Amino acid sequence: MNILEIINLSKTYGKGENKVEAIKNINLSIEKGKFIAIIGASGSGKSTLLHCIAGLDNITSGEVIFEGQNISKLSEEELSRLRSRKFGFIFQSFNLIPVINVYDNIVLPINIDNKRVDKEYINSIIKVLGLSDKIKKFPNELSGGQQQRVAIARALANKPEIIFADEPTGNLDSSTTDEVINLLKECSLRFGQTLVMITHNNEIANMADKIVTIQDGSILN
Repeated sequence: MNILEIINLSKTYGKGENKVEAIKNINLSIEKGKFIAIIGASGSGKSTLLHCIAGLDNITSGEVIFEGQNISKLSEEELSRLRSRKFGFIFQSFNLIPVINVYDNIVLPINIDNKRVDKEYINSIIKVLGLSDKIKKFPNELSGGQQQRVAIARALANKPEIIFADEPTGNLDSSTTDEVINLLKECSLRFGQTLVMITHNNEIANMADKIVTIQDGSILN
């Protein structure tokens, strides 16, 4: 079963001589519960693609169908609600709030959405990610790998259908990278999420169920 369908997706910046086709007529199906790796050279359009299919950027033409709904037709308010309830995001920069502790960073998306915190579920995430003894610490008291674990826990906190990860290990050393990717895979399997990840790392890409290669705004495979 496909959770996401991208149909004839294009994204253009500028006009006339300044026109740049960042994404060109992309078609892609993403199956529920799978790990998809998006790879390509710097400037190939992979981050633009991720931002478009995750509702973070407007598309120029085409359709992005999530669970049967064309999200490219939603208002900004509807998109915001969809992102907060159905999507989880992990970026290269951890984007943790420095003045609140680890636990409050993790449950932040739930509190913003004024939802009740499922403490049993949150505690299970914290345990899987090895953060049980860190929940009262502040981000500046953690290593880079530990901060990325917190960012993963935060992305999982609202029980998303899809996790979008843009170079989530870009700031980590190789041993921590392996650890974080294995944790991400374990969490997505355990909690049933689909994982869509941009990476420059071929070893990480080879762990995915499907590899999508982007070159000059188009899919090669």
